[in-house]
Amino acid sequence: MKSRFGTGRFGFTRSGRWPVLVAALLVALVSAFLPGPASAGTDDGRTPVDHWGVITRNTIGSPVAALRNGPYGSFDVTGTSARPPYGRGSLGIEVADRSTTLSPPSEKVDFGNEVDFRGKSLLGLRRVGFHVFQTGENVSYGGPTNMPNIRFEIDPNVNSTDDYSTAVWVPAASPVTNAWSPFLDATTTGYWYLTGNTGTTTGCTQAARCTFAALKAAFTTRNARPTVYTVAVAKGRDFLWVGAVDGLRLNDYVYDFEPDGVRTLHKR
Repeated sequence: MKSRFGTGRFGFTRSGRWPVLVAALLVALVSAFLPGPASAGTDDGRTPVDHWGVITRNTIGSPVAALRNGPYGSFDVTGTSARPPYGRGSLGIEVADRSTTLSPPSEKVDFGNEVDFRGKSLLGLRRVGFHVFQTGENVSYGGPTNMPNIRFEIDPNVNSTDDYSTAVWVPAASPVTNAWSPFLDATTTGYWYLTGNTGTTTGCTQAARCTFAALKAAFTTRNARPTVYTVAVAKGRDFLWVGAVDGLRLNDYVYDFEPDGVRTLHKR
């Protein structure tokens, strides 16, 4: 798989010419804020990004998170909701509920990017969400909010000792089943929380849920500037779920999951 990035870290060549160097510095400044890769390359989606995959250290059990064709369906669904919202493929996810000896004995998987978003400002996030293929069976396994989520591993910078947390978006129920959902907007629907000491410090925990605006305010009121480590679509540890996700949006970029890789589409 070919990379979208240039020959150097910021896309400049070995010739060292000043115009190229200046352009690279501009890219570096712009990339301090979410989203988009550090070196944008082309935005027409023709070349897959090669830094996406299963985040192994955050995966438990033997779940599946694989780029696939479709799904196209269900058999009685037609029109735009019968096919992936972008291209012909999606990220297929399969997670069991009780397949390990751990407590709780459930699987977990993160499919994401540990390279291209590192160091970006979480507070620069303005648009975020995705499309989901939810099934009636998934609802029967864990209820209507049995859904995948989005996770940002971050350095919260709330204090000098706490250098790790995860900001998690949990969607509300999909408005449709056995078909592709419309875009689910993480800035206005569902809820957010922060893991670990950062959640306790800010009061934004899984038990004390936050809106997107409240999550950001939890940092700004403390003059904290959280930076991103990784971005991922994830599921678990909770209920059995088999479905798919497509069109992960981060500000003006949509990440289109296709069988041959993840393509970056520039959207306004």
